[in-house]
Amino acid sequence: MTQTLSQLENRGAFIERHIGPDAAQQQEMLNAVGAESLNALTGQIVPKDIQLATPPQVGEAATEYAALAELKAIAGRNKRFTSYIGMGYTAVQLPPVILRNMLENPGWYTAYTPYQPEVSQGRLEALLNFQQVTLDLTGLDMASASLLDEATAAAEAMAMAKRVSKLKNA
Repeated sequence: MTQTLSQLENRGAFIERHIGPDAAQQQEMLNAVGAESLNALTGQIVPKDIQLATPPQVGEAATEYAALAELKAIAGRNKRFTSYIGMGYTAVQLPPVILRNMLENPGWYTAYTPYQPEVSQGRLEALLNFQQVTLDLTGLDMASASLLDEATAAAEAMAMAKRVSKLKNA
């Protein structure tokens, strides 16, 4: 069996390469929920007062090949311009220590602390020990040490101590 390259190019429709259920799997799922079709299932789920009386007029569907060609044509109209933000960009020599500790350090722009086992192991172990001691001392069923960084935990502890203190000017 010999096929030409153009016969192998499937330009007619979107290629079935995406993950998802096939027709038999869809029918099995529909049978499990007691629906005859996807439209019937949607009709059972979506409230009647927000369902459209007629299908929307969206026109003919494009083939995958045509859609990609159109997107490439749109992207081809892009133009590159010089950025003048901050009076333009000059290629400066940035010392690696500043690059690493200032520009690439997520601590400057997010409160999220990435989990690094070699850095966080001691902190996580201390939090676990704190929770266990709290359980042992109070007899509670559970305890939480939800403040991951020490500075926030210290500030919360001082604020709580101030609130419960009888000496209000301390």
